[in-house]
Amino acid sequence: MLTVGVLGASGYAGMELLRLLAGHPDLAVTYATADSAAGRLVGDVHPSLAAAYPALHLARYDAGDAAGLDVVFTALPSGVTGAVVPELLGKAGLVVDLAADFRLRDPAAYPRWYGWDHPAPELLAEAAFGIPELFRPSLAGARLVAAPGCYVTAGALALAPFVRAGAVERTGLIVDAASGVSGAGRGLKASSAFGTVHEDFTAYGLLDHRHTPELEQAIGAQLLFTPHLAPMSRGILATCYARPVAGGPATTADALAVLRAAYEGEPFVVVAERSPSTQAARGSNTAHLSARVDPRTGWLIVLSAIDNLVKGAAGQALQCANAVLGLDETAGLSLVGMAP
Repeated sequence: MLTVGVLGASGYAGMELLRLLAGHPDLAVTYATADSAAGRLVGDVHPSLAAAYPALHLARYDAGDAAGLDVVFTALPSGVTGAVVPELLGKAGLVVDLAADFRLRDPAAYPRWYGWDHPAPELLAEAAFGIPELFRPSLAGARLVAAPGCYVTAGALALAPFVRAGAVERTGLIVDAASGVSGAGRGLKASSAFGTVHEDFTAYGLLDHRHTPELEQAIGAQLLFTPHLAPMSRGILATCYARPVAGGPATTADALAVLRAAYEGEPFVVVAERSPSTQAARGSNTAHLSARVDPRTGWLIVLSAIDNLVKGAAGQALQCANAVLGLDETAGLSLVGMAP
């Protein structure tokens, strides 16, 4: 068995990593941190994990404790891992970062979109961008993987095939996406409290959401991104728009053919004519995609549904680790959603 550390195990993404790793045939968690809950049993912080980790205590982070681990997943807040990851490289065999600190290639984008200067800009070019279906070649031999989050994953899986095929214009694309409340993290915030979210649906980050440059980088086109908060625990539904070029998809059948060709043989992508739903993806690492071409307006619409905590966070990170380590990419991951 290969040994694994999970940093930030008290949050939603860290909890989901522990859940998935509990069923992995080749990876065993031997080290998990949560400074706010240091010394407590995993099962006391996450009762749903008590049977899987009856004796694992959460520790306070110390880079030395990660020495010799085969894989370390950093599920820490963006702005924190930029300083932590350099400490881990060379101590652990592979570092998979779930935060945004190593996703952008341009260090100047961090003060513009995140408000801080990057502490390790020399590592940005090295970090493999972790959507295996789109960037698998870059994962080979990687020692650092930047696993993108839920909005970027949903939008990129939907639109990148059309951009790469030269089938749509590269400007004026639109990603309109709604996320469940768990995407905001486990920390207490008035904006994600039950009384705020229940029976409400709201847009936020208008025109300047910080995932905009990451979406543009992953898709390869200029776009407008508008996120929404939906009153559900899990899930992302992205409705994406683009203008076909001459010779691009003229019918819905053409658009679906582009997606099917792009994802042929990919176990975690389902392309179907039916409209995707977040419940179909719930608990799984599978992305559900569909597309339409509107003959009246000429717009291409591409829809993408994923579980924001699995394919949009922990599951994708684990899929990347599997790929780098030469394991079956599906190991420890479910293709099947939980419904109802």
